[in-house]
Amino acid sequence: QVQVAETGGGLVQAGGSLRLSCAASGHIASINAMGWYRQTSGNERGLVAETTSDGRTVYADSVKGRFTISMDNGKNTVYLQMNSLKPEDTGRYFCNADVNLGGGLKVKPWGRGTQVTVSS
Repeated sequence: QVQVAETGGGLVQAGGSLRLSCAASGHIASINAMGWYRQTSGNERGLVAETTSDGRTVYADSVKGRFTISMDNGKNTVYLQMNSLKPEDTGRYFCNADVNLGGGLKVKPWGRGTQVTVSS
């Protein structure tokens, strides 16, 4: 069984910064990619940023130039550095990992999320 756990959310004023972390644990052979998604009340989860294990990244247009995603392959951990935060960045941030278990098996577990609230 593979689990992912997010940390680092909180309340911050507009213009401030936060750093989110997400660690995957369990019987992991390798990780293909890890990403961050944001969900607000009444809306579906939307991609914020994703990185592959070899460093290819994708960002939502709304966060380009302000957020940076990075991955520590040795620790099975992904980070999201969020700068110049805006009230519209508020939401619950979920981590997802694309994990190889070995033997051709894959899983894509979700964490429970961490709340980010940006006040104006």
